[in-house]
Amino acid sequence: MTDIRALSYFVAQIENLDAWQRYAEDVLGMMTSPAPGGGLYVKMDERPFRMLIVEGPSAGYVASGWELSGERAFSALLARLRDADVAVELGDAALCEQRGVQAVAIVHDPAGNRHELTWGHRSDCQPFVSPQGVPRFLTGDMGLGHTVLPAPCFDECRAFYRDLLGFEISDVFNFKPAPDAPPVRIHFLHCANPRHHSLAIAEYDVPSKCVHVMVEVENMTEVGRAHDRVAAHGVPLSATLGQHLNDRMTSFYMKTPSGFDLEYGCGGLQVDWNEHSAFEFTRVSVWGHDFSVGRQAAAQGEAQ
Repeated sequence: MTDIRALSYFVAQIENLDAWQRYAEDVLGMMTSPAPGGGLYVKMDERPFRMLIVEGPSAGYVASGWELSGERAFSALLARLRDADVAVELGDAALCEQRGVQAVAIVHDPAGNRHELTWGHRSDCQPFVSPQGVPRFLTGDMGLGHTVLPAPCFDECRAFYRDLLGFEISDVFNFKPAPDAPPVRIHFLHCANPRHHSLAIAEYDVPSKCVHVMVEVENMTEVGRAHDRVAAHGVPLSATLGQHLNDRMTSFYMKTPSGFDLEYGCGGLQVDWNEHSAFEFTRVSVWGHDFSVGRQAAAQGEAQ
């Protein structure tokens, strides 16, 4: 099992931070504050942030932040990466200050996805008080949720995550865009926490450099209230309500201001990995999750 404990945070980019501030507060029900060195902290639990939004010339996903148990585990993982001739860049004091950690190391997977390996997160013991009355998000030892990243060079990426970072497979999905088309592989991976998956990799590329991220609330009432806020604020849906087959999450998908999707759900599996057997599932959802609404919205936007 990997020494990576959880997806601690992600970093996204946008030209104007105001759009993300409104989205985070009014739709997601999260708190925001200025980040050290520039940018926007998005807070969803007792930690100062779980999402960092920085200004830049284009919108997109920048990095995934992975938390290790401590300095010893951090040093051991960096040694393993260097032994495999993976380039490792240590973050400077300003980067550590902004990320709120004792140390951060930057690595890239074979597809170019940026990962920030960290230890020793900073805590200010300030409570989370949602501007929309969301009681809490399910984070803690399980991290902020999960991220799904493009991996067009799939075999190389899978080996990087399994053999070097130490992730294990939860299950696999071989998506067939047409009956006679070759399958597109999507593998769901877990690390050292009970969440069904903290990472998934998909055998295709996307312009935003992230397929989606997921956040989890306590119950269906909070999912429904968020769904109402999406409609009230005109946020495009990417998929309708539904329940996934593999992790049992009941959720919907929406577009973020940075162009990737965000899954907002409840009821995700928490797994005893000593009892779990990895498997292949053959349909995305038990019910719902019509992703054609996202394609229709994108087509309408291009037509306008």
